[in-house]
Amino acid sequence: MGISLGEYDAERFPGNFYQGRIVRLDRGRGWGVVCSETGRQLVFEFPFVTVLDAAPGARAGMELLELGSSVGFDVARTSHGMRVSTIKIFGRPSATHAPDGAESESK
Repeated sequence: MGISLGEYDAERFPGNFYQGRIVRLDRGRGWGVVCSETGRQLVFEFPFVTVLDAAPGARAGMELLELGSSVGFDVARTSHGMRVSTIKIFGRPSATHAPDGAESESK
């Protein structure tokens, strides 16, 4: 049995997105990891992810993503398992505090 429209929790899923943070970002290779509120880590990879509000292009939105950013995301099933398919940036990380366990690579 599914959730009816009357039971939708707009606070928990703003804009119809799961909530999470960018915990790994490798700009050189064009991929990263989002950690959901439940602790599940999901990979995203350009050009197979859409960053909302970004200009069109193969790596559109990569420059908008920052380690520790608060994001909304959606997922899709792929031949490699569940992957992030869409990212909506909700908040930027504090300049003085990196999130626990976050890693960034630039190659």
